Amino acid sequence: MSIPPTELQDADADATPGVGVLETRLTGLTQAEFARDVWARTALLTRRASDFSDLFSADAVDELTSRRGLRTPFLRVAKDGSTLPESSYTSPAGAGATIGDQLDDTALWRRFTDGATLVLQALQRTWGPVADFSARLSTELGHPVQANAYVTPPQNRGFDDHYDVHDVFVLQIDGTKRWLVREPVHPDPLRDQPWTDRRRAVAEAAKGEACIDAVLEPGDVLYLPRGWLHAAQAQGEVSIHLTLGIHSWTRYALAEQLAQSALTVLRDDPDMRSTLPLGVDGPDGEIDIVRERLIAAITKVDSAPLFHRTRRGQGRPAPLGPLAQLKAVDGLGPHSRVRLRGQLEARLEGPRLATRVGWLDFTATDLPSVTRMLDGEVRTAGDLGVELVGRLLRAGVLVPADR
Repeated sequence: MSIPPTELQDADADATPGVGVLETRLTGLTQAEFARDVWARTALLTRRASDFSDLFSADAVDELTSRRGLRTPFLRVAKDGSTLPESSYTSPAGAGATIGDQLDDTALWRRFTDGATLVLQALQRTWGPVADFSARLSTELGHPVQANAYVTPPQNRGFDDHYDVHDVFVLQIDGTKRWLVREPVHPDPLRDQPWTDRRRAVAEAAKGEACIDAVLEPGDVLYLPRGWLHAAQAQGEVSIHLTLGIHSWTRYALAEQLAQSALTVLRDDPDMRSTLPLGVDGPDGEIDIVRERLIAAITKVDSAPLFHRTRRGQGRPAPLGPLAQLKAVDGLGPHSRVRLRGQLEARLEGPRLATRVGWLDFTATDLPSVTRMLDGEVRTAGDLGVELVGRLLRAGVLVPADR
């Protein structure tokens, strides 16, 4: 069952050092409380969680759709439960830009007045405040975060009852929206198990009583684990909400990593590469041999490097300005202040530093400085070594701290 609504007042993440956005702006629960009672278990509605006007707004919607030259798939348009064709709201960009899939603000306006919902996708890439917030939440949760905005005209519904294959936080930004939430028909779906595979079960469950039937107002937050059924409808005015999608790692994903690592090892086993005998009546006689070798490989293999490499590939590092970086390199001296670039997922694997922007090998002499750098504190080039800092600045691993 879902947890009854809670209320969070006077929340300010910046006013509480060491406390993250999960507690101060989304749920009012500590990370430990959220992990114990809510995470991946049940829905949670938090009333008046925060003022989200610093993250997103109606002005941001207008800016993105009319002035930023967005292209598909950074925007989808949906009506009556279906996504409209891209050609119905895009057009060529005009002089100096030959691409043909930029948003056409006039066509978009017409679709919107006709009752369509605008879905601004991947705002963690296109809108700075949302990008920063998503990065902080991802760091706290240890799972990748994607941010979409849904802009729905009055009394309209963008999508029918469905479930997502990722957890979501719904942040109501503007207007109001009624949410109907029901328990899963398929708990904890994997990424390749979408609700469309279970249309009949979803449609039947949607006829039942909702465990949450609530109108979200600006500042309210709704958390839904993957698999929980939901549908939402704007009320008497335009509704804008942010959906923060949490792309959770699962035990099944870890099993995939382990199996892949084991198969990589077996490629070097001559017996495993050998051809099956002629005249074999099916593989039955070979299955036990293969199973034994596979179990042995799984038992011995270390899949951690592959896991961390895959995890790094699912996110992006913090923004890096090329001009500011060049200025830092050109002006580098012992007193230059630097810090580790954010969201790098930097990890020392022996003498190698693996990050989202590539890897670097270091000598034993440099390793103590590299280890100190990984704590994220601001350092001077003289403390770490000017030559080492120059190398890390050029690699995009360190950034100037005075900005």
